[in-house]
Formats: sequence, structure tokens, C-alpha cells
Amino acid sequence: MQRFSIAPITDPGKPIREKIDYLNKPKGSLGMLEDLAFDICRIQQTLSPTLRHPCHLLLGADHGIEREGVSVSPRAVTWQQMVNFTRGGGGVNVFCRQHHFDLTLVDMGVDYDLSPYPILDRKIARGTNNFLYGPAMSQEQFVRAMKTGAELADSCHAKGSNVLCIGEMGIGNTSASSLWMCLLGHLPLSACVGSGAGLNSEGMNHKRNVLQQALDRFLATSPGPVDTETVIRYFGGFEMVAAVGAMLQAAQRRMLVLVDGFIMSACMLAASRLEPAVLGYAVFGHCGDESGHKQLLQLMKARPILQLGLRLGEGTGALCAYPIIESAVRMINEMNNFKDANIDQYF
Repeated sequence: MQRFSIAPITDPGKPIREKIDYLNKPKGSLGMLEDLAFDICRIQQTLSPTLRHPCHLLLGADHGIEREGVSVSPRAVTWQQMVNFTRGGGGVNVFCRQHHFDLTLVDMGVDYDLSPYPILDRKIARGTNNFLYGPAMSQEQFVRAMKTGAELADSCHAKGSNVLCIGEMGIGNTSASSLWMCLLGHLPLSACVGSGAGLNSEGMNHKRNVLQQALDRFLATSPGPVDTETVIRYFGGFEMVAAVGAMLQAAQRRMLVLVDGFIMSACMLAASRLEPAVLGYAVFGHCGDESGHKQLLQLMKARPILQLGLRLGEGTGALCAYPIIESAVRMINEMNNFKDANIDQYF
């Protein structure tokens, strides 16, 4: 597997904190904006941060576990939505246009021929294997997906971007994410399984039973502790593994990594289990309505910007949070300090 060399952010940031505290406002009065500005300055190692050419990767792929009826949506919805995105009709299109993100659609493993459409072809296979019966992907496929994700992050960096946002489209990927959360977060599976795109109670019971069977079979063939890479490969989707690779490479490039909902948070958890330093480059856009997302964020000590009841995926929650990030950067760059504004310092 490709190895990543991510610089840990260890600078205590005293000059950054002083600059923020001496802006003409009561200390701490801009709350989370001050924390975001502090973190972005540390990532970029400057007192005057910038946000350049923000990029959004929309990664699509299908999952073998969908064959077990664990989602309310059939797998055809994956390719249908990918085509819809090419026409500008998805939620991701709306928010990318609104916030001026450079959107790239990528086929990592959709079970359909998307070659007639303006979608980047990085298809590894037409969906993963069904992890109820064995690994979702081979070692070679895993390495290829990780490498592809890293290359996609590099392509964004080459455009001059220092902000990377990632979204996904793949029916069944909440099931994969739940098992990553369970095994990498050392949590009971029941705390990690949600309704996905909207399963009813009967569907939820079926999903839990299928995922429990898959987990039991995996553990039965893996005596002793299992390593992170094995968990990622056994249960992951091609789009999810590519997202992990992109997150790690973006952090290696000292880019800001915007993290979306449940699935992308599971990807960041996986990335952090491989390279803990990646968390220093992450900004978590929102806490969604998928069951377990709040607990998943707590595993990473993450503080999300928004809580709007979102559960669409595609990266939409992270995109919606971007104006708050812009406000934090404008605050530290454009506000006067007490001295320049001729205001008495009152603390």
C-alpha cells in the first residue's frame, strides 16, 4: 500500500492566538470562527491564511452487499444519480455552483457503463464483492483504489487548490461505513447501524441481521486482533477507499480536508487509523441524522460546524459549511485590531 508522510501539527500557535485575541472584539466572542481560523492558520503555517480554488471530488461506486436488500434504494440509483450529476441536477451540483467549487465526477466502480458521460473513468470493477461471504475487494484492488484517491488529490493540488472536499454516491455504503465504525471504533454493531436512505423498522432489522452475520463470519476467520488495512479492504467500497487515499494525500500536501456526513466521517476515521496526523487537517462540516454519526464524530474528538438534519451524502453538508470557513478566514485577515482601530483594550 502507498505510504503517506503527513507532518503532525505540533506548533502551539501562540502568535496565531494572540492575533485572534487582539482583534477588536471581546476575547472569544466569535466562538467557533476563532477556532476555525486558529486551525487553518496552523495547517497553513501562516498568520494570513487563504482559501484557493476549492475542489470537490464526487466518487461513485456500487457495493456487493446491496444484493442482500440492506438499502431502500436499488443499485441502479447509483448510476442514475451519477448521470444526473453530469446534467447539473444534484444537490452536490447546486452547492458546488453556489460556493464556487471545482467539481469532478469520478467512476470508481459503478455497475454501469458511464463512458458516454463526462465522468472521469477510474472504474476498478463493476461494484465490490458481497462482503457477507468474503472480502469486498482484493489486495490489488485496495491498493489501486488508494493510489487513485491520492492521484485525484494531487490533481486538485496541481490546479492550485488548498481546499479539498469529498463526496460519495454508492447504494449500500452506509452498511460498509457501519462495519468500519464498529471494528475501527471498537463499538457494538448496534450502535453503528442506521437507516441509510430511509429504511423502515422491518428493513432496519433485516440490515442489522445481515451486517451481524457478515461481522461474525469475518471475526470467525480472523482470530486475534485485526489490522486497520484488513478491515478497510474487507468491508469497504471502491469510492470509500479512494476517499481515504485522497484524504491522506491532501493532508500530506497540507491541504484543508472538508469532511461530510456519516460515510465520509467513517472514511476519515479509517484514514486516521492509518495515519493519525491526518486529523489535524480535517474540518468536519456537519453532524447528520444517520444513526451513529454523532458517536462516530466523538471517536475523533471532532466538532462539526453545522447540524441541519442532513443525510443526503454527496458532500453536501461539507459544502454548506464552507461559507462559515470563509467567514473565519475573513475574520482573521480583515478585522482591525485594538491598536489600529484606536479602541481601548478592555481585557
